[in-house]
Amino acid sequence: MANPLRGEVVKLYKNLLFLGREYPRGEIFFKERLKKAFMKNKDVRDPKKIQELITRGEFVIKELEALYFLRKYRAMKQRYYEDNAGS
Repeated sequence: MANPLRGEVVKLYKNLLFLGREYPRGEIFFKERLKKAFMKNKDVRDPKKIQELITRGEFVIKELEALYFLRKYRAMKQRYYEDNAGS
C-alpha cells in the first residue's frame, strides 16, 4: 500500500532541488544537504509526522525564496545607488 503523502514529498523534494540551483554556497552543497535530510527521514511512516516534515520543508522553501529576493534586491540597489555611497 502506497503512502498518500508520497506525492507531496516528491513534489517538495523537486521544488527544493529547483530552488537549490541558486544557493549561495553552491548547488552541490545544497543537493548533498537536501539528500541527507530526506534520507534521514525516509523510514518515517506516521502520517502526522510526515505532514510536520512537509510543513517544515515548505517553510524552508519560503526562507529560500526570501533569501533570493533579498539578494536580488541588494544587487539592484547597488546598481542604482552606487554613486551615493560616498555621500
